[in-house]
Amino acid sequence: MSKELGEPSFEVLQERYDLAMGRIREIALDPALEGESGDYFSKMAQHLQMLGQTREWLLEGAADTADGETLRVRNQDLYRDLLEDHYARCWANPRRAAKAFGSNTGALMAMLAAELYELPGLVYESAAVRVPVPYWSLAALEELTASLELFIEIFSLFTSSAEEGKTPAPARIRETLYWFFSDYTDVFAAQRVLDAIDPGRDFAVRIVMDSDLTDLRYLYRYGEYVTDNELDTARFLNSRTSEEIEAMARTFTEGYRTGFVKAGKDLSRKKTVNIRYQLGFERMVREAVRQFEAMGLQPVIYRRALSRICKNQVARTGYSGALANPQFDYDHKEDQALFLDKAYVHRKLDVMRTAYEANRETAGEHAGPAVIEVFGEPPFTPKECPGALRLGRKGQALSATLLQQTAQLTNTYIIGEERSFTIIAFPSPRIGPAFEEIFRDTMAVNTMDSRKYEKIQQFLIDALDQAESVHVTGRCGNRTDLTIALAPLADPEKQTNFENCVADVNIPVGEVFTSPQLEGTNGVLHVSQVYLNGLDYHDLSLTFKDGMITDYGCGGFESEEAGREYVKNTVLFHHETLPMGEFAIGTNTAAYAMSVRYGIGAQLPILIAEKCGPHFAVGDTCYSWEEDVPVFNPDGKEVTARDNSVSLMRREDPGKAYFGCHTDITIPYSQLGSVELCCRDGSKVLLLSEGRFVLPGTLELNSPLEGLE
Repeated sequence: MSKELGEPSFEVLQERYDLAMGRIREIALDPALEGESGDYFSKMAQHLQMLGQTREWLLEGAADTADGETLRVRNQDLYRDLLEDHYARCWANPRRAAKAFGSNTGALMAMLAAELYELPGLVYESAAVRVPVPYWSLAALEELTASLELFIEIFSLFTSSAEEGKTPAPARIRETLYWFFSDYTDVFAAQRVLDAIDPGRDFAVRIVMDSDLTDLRYLYRYGEYVTDNELDTARFLNSRTSEEIEAMARTFTEGYRTGFVKAGKDLSRKKTVNIRYQLGFERMVREAVRQFEAMGLQPVIYRRALSRICKNQVARTGYSGALANPQFDYDHKEDQALFLDKAYVHRKLDVMRTAYEANRETAGEHAGPAVIEVFGEPPFTPKECPGALRLGRKGQALSATLLQQTAQLTNTYIIGEERSFTIIAFPSPRIGPAFEEIFRDTMAVNTMDSRKYEKIQQFLIDALDQAESVHVTGRCGNRTDLTIALAPLADPEKQTNFENCVADVNIPVGEVFTSPQLEGTNGVLHVSQVYLNGLDYHDLSLTFKDGMITDYGCGGFESEEAGREYVKNTVLFHHETLPMGEFAIGTNTAAYAMSVRYGIGAQLPILIAEKCGPHFAVGDTCYSWEEDVPVFNPDGKEVTARDNSVSLMRREDPGKAYFGCHTDITIPYSQLGSVELCCRDGSKVLLLSEGRFVLPGTLELNSPLEGLE
């Protein structure tokens, strides 16, 4: 059990909440509110009043007996303003707020609205009370109440200024918001640490394990946005046999266990596993929980971050419902610009360190994440919003620093050399009419014969270990022309550069990968279209000099500079440059054939897409924080290329060695010209030509590709 960090009592929090909600009801009904600012506070107060009514409804137990339509309507009402059809008039839209308040004040008011629209999850957790009141419910009530009090404080600024015939200065609003986020970092960031490691925070676990999963009303118990997609996913899984669900979960959990075995890590020392998923997959998650418990692991299941204090750009780490509007998320991905300064970075890291230190034993018992990814969303290309908060150069540098140091701090307590992970992906019904067929084929891809691929991939590795460098080119409009330098092998009889990756932590099977030598890695990487971290990219290009990005760009924007900013913010994560952390050759031609057959290449998650051609990762290596842990291939050779000249700096300054990001970019076989080895004896060896494997021993991989082009 974790040690809580001095939370107030339920009675004190409930009194604060009641006072705040009472004041908000008055604001919602105030007939004196006029003009755009009056509309803002009236509309936002009405939204918050609806949250309060929902909490009372939940506490009374009305949700337990409500029919599905009643639950659906209430869920829609909580998220309605964010939906695409309503977003133009939503106060969380920076464009609308800027027109009403001016650019400076508008950005701040939109950010406040965005924070308030993220509250439904806290409403549901704070209402999940029993005797005694769970501490996680208290934490949710405290966060909810603090947000209500912030709204009232900003309203008071406007009313006091109005009495003087003025509007509050943007600096005054900014100062109020700044100190709220700075002060409440002590609460929000600390609770986020505990969410990630403490199995006692079982709000979602109880939904998964105790609900009647054949009664789809359970999906509304989270407080997340629920659409037909989540309902249809749950219906589909309910239609599968127990044997099918057990097999899905077994592939997932065995991949996790095998990851520990292959890495020589002791799973028996661990007690918890973090399970991440999208709503609708509860039947599989329930079976996975049972299988993990048989391994001695309790589930830790936490919600995606809600507050700007804990959000990480556009990532939704944790369990989540549907994305109400991707443009909303993109507009607010850099809201931290309001409060991100050196003092805030130090404060947040200190808070996290204190929380980890108070729960050192619990953190040390955590084994790492087991992730169920979902794919099938239509590719999203955001529209840049001029009224949104954006990080300047100093803010971008601080954001990168915070990301690096957060990863370093986490690794201190959840030790990288002792933890592992696994990731598996399935389609969602949103992928289209062929959903069931795609799901079936994805299951087949996820359970392919690892032993067969292990043998074929060994032919690739044996050839690659003769090379000093690899030359990769594109075709059919792909402008890739890239030379990747490989690390020298001190003892080729016992050492190898490439890991023979089959289906364990990264499901499905199908790649060989290495940490390339940066010095001598030069050229251009280009893809005509790729889907990364939920965002769509057209004509993405990265230029490397000695393994470091020196230039980049992306099409589909009004200006070249806008495309560059998009790449810097979402691929480089505000860093001025990143190293090439990985070079790999994907071998899962069956997965690629599936993507072509159904026309879903742009919707594949990187987990599958990276197996569908050569791919390159920018950022940290695959071995970040674990470089000193020996890794061996099935043939007994040690994979020695676990470092590069940047990651080696960890020995003097970890802050210079790690970036907290690792983004894979794949050249699909259809755009691949060749992969050619430049061997140490001066000879050249082709591995792939015109998108087909040509190395003896690998030709079987071409079978699924027949008839595709």
